[in-house]
Amino acid sequence: MKNIFILSCSLLILVSCKKEEEVKPVAQEIAYESFGAKIGAEDALSSQEMLEKYKSLKSGDTIDVKFKTVINEVCKKKGCWMTMELSSDQEAFVKFKDYAFFVPKNADRSEAIVSGKAFMDSISVNDLRHFAKDGGKTEAEIAQITKPEVKFSFQADGVLIQK
Repeated sequence: MKNIFILSCSLLILVSCKKEEEVKPVAQEIAYESFGAKIGAEDALSSQEMLEKYKSLKSGDTIDVKFKTVINEVCKKKGCWMTMELSSDQEAFVKFKDYAFFVPKNADRSEAIVSGKAFMDSISVNDLRHFAKDGGKTEAEIAQITKPEVKFSFQADGVLIQK
């Protein structure tokens, strides 16, 4: 009887000393609001990777790509264009395919993912002034636009904006 008691206590001690299961961190899902074509958040390039892609483009080149970065500015009239940060002094000018959708006018400084076509584009003085006016620039700022610019451009078919 004494042996059974000792054996039972030993088994109880062994079972209670069982190694705790390893706790794995759960990946937190980021919630996005979708605009245009349905796209996924996976495999998006970083802003730095996207900047390198732009630097390798020549006039007339177009690449299909998806990238994630911060929205610098959104059209304040309709949400019909936005600029996205590539570096502290570089950005991409994003329009939406076939003018088929818009993004919220208050999405400035939001994280976003865009999917579509990246290319280099020469933008006329008239268009630059139009975009400046839509962006809420002053008449004095608009008057300072006197030369066309070559910009990193993007035609998005789908956009995800972090909620």
